[in-house]
Amino acid sequence: MSRGIPAYLEIERALRAEIATMEPGDAIPTESQLCERFGVSRMTARAGVGRLVEQGLLYRTRGRGTFVAQPRVHRQAWRLRSFSQDMHDRGLRPGSRILEIAQEVASPDIARALGVSPGTRVILVRRERLADDRPMALERTLLIPECAAVLGSDLERGSLHEALAALGFRPAVARGSIRPQAADAEDAATFGVPLGEPLLVETRLVYDAEGTPIEHTESRYSPKRYVLDIELHAD
Repeated sequence: MSRGIPAYLEIERALRAEIATMEPGDAIPTESQLCERFGVSRMTARAGVGRLVEQGLLYRTRGRGTFVAQPRVHRQAWRLRSFSQDMHDRGLRPGSRILEIAQEVASPDIARALGVSPGTRVILVRRERLADDRPMALERTLLIPECAAVLGSDLERGSLHEALAALGFRPAVARGSIRPQAADAEDAATFGVPLGEPLLVETRLVYDAEGTPIEHTESRYSPKRYVLDIELHAD
């Protein structure tokens, strides 16, 4: 061990260098192997590995071990791009798993946001968004009734925004917010994180080229898998 550097940090640094040469899904040495290699206690080895897990570079599977994680996906928060577009550009295969398709009565807030009358039934589409079959986001989308024909499109393999554009509702502008929120049971099962772990929750309202609101979407991301980049300019 190097003098002046805590043992767990030395383990973290050594593993970080090794991870750079490994492939996603490769197993790292076990805690017992790390203890023997670095001459430390199991608690110290676990602390060094745990820091890399927290940073999203490694993930643990109970009963199997610790493995190299897929790199986080970065999205430019100032650009309106579909999830499918983003994944294609990164050389990943986009996909979705349909969780629910239904109609629901718009709440007062949603009715106001979408510019529909109170009591209007809007189109609900809930999907698990995938990249190379790995869950990246949970998405809850509400569409104005005029977009109902989009349900005839393949929303598991195709892009919702491309399907909307084909119907004449081309997404042009989005406004929204990003906030932290604790993972619930569905989030925990989807992303493999503990209950209560902070997630990134993006809510956005999408308008077409005429300025008509057409879509309200809430997307839930694990920050261990997804990063939202921003760019700010001075006035």
